[in-house]
Amino acid sequence: MTEGDDGDELTYADAGVDIDASEAATAALIGAVGESEGDYAGLLDIGDRYLALATDGVGTKLLIAEALADYSTVGIDCIAMNVNDLVAAGVRPVAFVDYLAVDEPDERFAEQIGEGLSRGAELSNMELVGGETAVMPEVVKGLDLAGTCAGLAAKEAVFEGSAEPGDALVGWQSSGIHSNGLTLAREATTRNHAYTDDCPFEGYDTIGEALLEPTRIYTDLLDPMRAHGVRGAAHVTGGGWTNLERLGERRYVVDDPFDAQPVFEFVRSEGNVSDEEMHRTFNMGTGFVAALEPEAAEALAEATDGRVIGYVEEGDGVSIRGLSL
Repeated sequence: MTEGDDGDELTYADAGVDIDASEAATAALIGAVGESEGDYAGLLDIGDRYLALATDGVGTKLLIAEALADYSTVGIDCIAMNVNDLVAAGVRPVAFVDYLAVDEPDERFAEQIGEGLSRGAELSNMELVGGETAVMPEVVKGLDLAGTCAGLAAKEAVFEGSAEPGDALVGWQSSGIHSNGLTLAREATTRNHAYTDDCPFEGYDTIGEALLEPTRIYTDLLDPMRAHGVRGAAHVTGGGWTNLERLGERRYVVDDPFDAQPVFEFVRSEGNVSDEEMHRTFNMGTGFVAALEPEAAEALAEATDGRVIGYVEEGDGVSIRGLSL
């Protein structure tokens, strides 16, 4: 990818989301309520096991669904963004509850959302055990969808959550933009296009359809990762490739990432977004990463659809595609 040269360069903060400010606010909240064990999920000691909880939503991807009047996949996103965080902790998701807030009830989109949630739960091999629909016309404009996932893991099965110098990095391909960075993607693509415009690359009829590609669910990786001694894993979501730093203060050299899908180049060029900003915001083709001893890495890759994408060394930051993040 190369940086565009037409129009003002767009950043995530320009589009309305300041990652640094968001992280500062999150730190303030955690400081006020106290920390729990776990990074991607809160872990509660219940004896011989951990009960894990994660909560997340779909974000501004819902605005694209609204523009296309197609909510059939956002339920998958809601499930995926939660269960993938549990998988990154080494926890198997077992149950999910959703929370749908609307300004006025609508059976049409409620049914579509329900279908997506059911499909996401099926792909995750877990149960939908309830939910809540709240009608709040003075609080919500349109709708918001979020959920909470519960998981269980034996204490010895939970990942350490850290990488060591000398570890290899195994990565798995994403399905596209997933459900992070859509504020930037929307701002970039709507500079010159509508969501209903024909998609300029293969695989989708419209631009909006490409942006709505549902988030890949990675629960199938849990058993192979445990079997091959994964130390820690990272779900590449908000903050893009800087998520690898959640595995500890090391230098993460990614020298063979998966190719970014065409939707990323489209967003970059339409918004004149720098390569660094793209990698700090999006997964850029690789949605999940695990750190483990190098002698086990190739076997893990062969046992799944992953591949060795890099390694860990002393230092700090992330090196990828000629960038230092």
